Amino acid sequence: MPSTTWTCAPTTCLSARPELEPVLHVEGLRVGFHGAAGWTDVLHDVGFRVDPGRTLCIVGESGSGKSITCQAILGILARNGRQTGGRILFQGRDLAALPERELQRVRGGEIGMVFQDPLGSLNPVHTVGRQLTEVLALHTDLPAARRAARALELLEMVGIPEPRQRLASYVHQFSGGMAQRVMIAMALACGPRLLIADEPTTALDVTIQAQILDLLNRLKTQLGMAMLFITHDLGVVAEMADDVVVMRHGRVVESATAAALFASPAEAYTRELLDAMPRLDVRAPVYRPREAWL
Repeated sequence: MPSTTWTCAPTTCLSARPELEPVLHVEGLRVGFHGAAGWTDVLHDVGFRVDPGRTLCIVGESGSGKSITCQAILGILARNGRQTGGRILFQGRDLAALPERELQRVRGGEIGMVFQDPLGSLNPVHTVGRQLTEVLALHTDLPAARRAARALELLEMVGIPEPRQRLASYVHQFSGGMAQRVMIAMALACGPRLLIADEPTTALDVTIQAQILDLLNRLKTQLGMAMLFITHDLGVVAEMADDVVVMRHGRVVESATAAALFASPAEAYTRELLDAMPRLDVRAPVYRPREAWL
């Protein structure tokens, strides 16, 4: 992957690519939630950028703040949460400053979202075809016949067999991998500039996970979009990322290109994450209890 120069602040690290206008630029983002003890900040001055045609992976343990970051970008925080500082610039527009109606046009239109659990995200009482055409009706001016044709094209694009018949199917009739392909089709229905994928393969077995990752990489290149990919798995990062942000306790601890991060991690926490990965090139001694010696 191409090398780049990085300039780092204590809590944020942004790539120096002045010639590129980022698709998404997050600056000093802070998010808080209100509870019994009052307001508590959970994100602290988070900053990163997603450049055109590139994939940025945010990686961290559970509770690091990576999914909350995505929810803040999309404006779908829980009712007791709010953005308390910073800016989220999408193609130069501050998303937090947009009226709700305009933000709704951005969500699902210019920004697509793939969630972790497709079976919980799709509507069980409507057919897949109806859900796809509803997205198109909300974000485009296509006539009904063209929306139906586009829904068929989308299922073909994500590799669902017998797509015409599947338009009339319900989500419970799909496997987890096929349901995730439907979610990807919905996210890409309106040709977004940015796709946000929040742990899209966590609930899938490793074979299906590899197929979904390959599909996302192929569609990113084919459609010329940028991608923000959330994961806890550094193996997935190695497969997907051009650039990487490592988060811990609601803060960015390191940012780098994927090649630089794996070759020479700068922070101790990043090295700990890498050390926790199984390695095939190292044979560790096998522990056997003392009783086994007798």
